[in-house]
Formats: sequence, structure tokens, C-alpha cells
Amino acid sequence: MPPLYASLNVALGGAIGAVLRYQVGRWMTGWMGAPAMQIFPWATLAVNAAGSLLMGLLAGWLFKMAPGTTDQWRLLIGTGILGGFTTFSAFSLEVWVMIERGQLGFAALYVVLSVSLAISALVFGLTFMRLVG
Repeated sequence: MPPLYASLNVALGGAIGAVLRYQVGRWMTGWMGAPAMQIFPWATLAVNAAGSLLMGLLAGWLFKMAPGTTDQWRLLIGTGILGGFTTFSAFSLEVWVMIERGQLGFAALYVVLSVSLAISALVFGLTFMRLVG
């Protein structure tokens, strides 16, 4: 697949995934009420779990059912839609692949580093902007 088409697949899928993510948050806020959403990030939890489930289904389907068309579907659905919906799905797949390969130490390290670095980076960025702005 030419790079331009690959990028367009990712962009189209990312736009769809981002809109779906936003709509899940709106729907859950309407369903559970704003107070429940302020106490716990239910929408993010739901999106991360659903995205991970969908990534597993996609990876399994691509492996078994669509060996000749994997790039297009992987880019559109996996990288694009699910990437726009949640990057947690890619993280979950990568952790599981390491576990299946027997790389338990690397999988554990990846989990700890991903979570701690992501939270630390967020705190750093937030603190920086509060100090500067």
C-alpha cells in the first residue's frame, strides 16, 4: 500500500475513533449522570476495555481470516479507529504479545514504565503549564 493511502486510512480511522470516543463519554454521562462521572472515569475505563476487546478480536481476525489484506484493515481499524478510540488497546495487545513470547519481564517492565511515565509526563506537563501560564 502506498504511504499516502496508508496515511489516509489511519487519518480516516482516527477521525471515526475520536468521534466514537467522544460519543461514548456523552452517552455514559447521560446514562450515569455527571456526578458519577466526576467521581470515577467510567467512560475512559469503558473505552479502554472495549478498545482492548476490539483490538483482540481484530488481531485474531486478521491472523486467521484476512492474511492478504492485513495492512489495509490493520491501519484503518487498528491504528486508525481503535487508535483514535483508545491507545490503550494497542498497549494491551503489545503487552499480551510479549507475554505470549515468554518475555514476562519485558511485559511487566513495559506495563510499569508505560503507566508511571505517562502519569509522570502528564503531571510534569500540567505543572509546567500552571507555572508558565
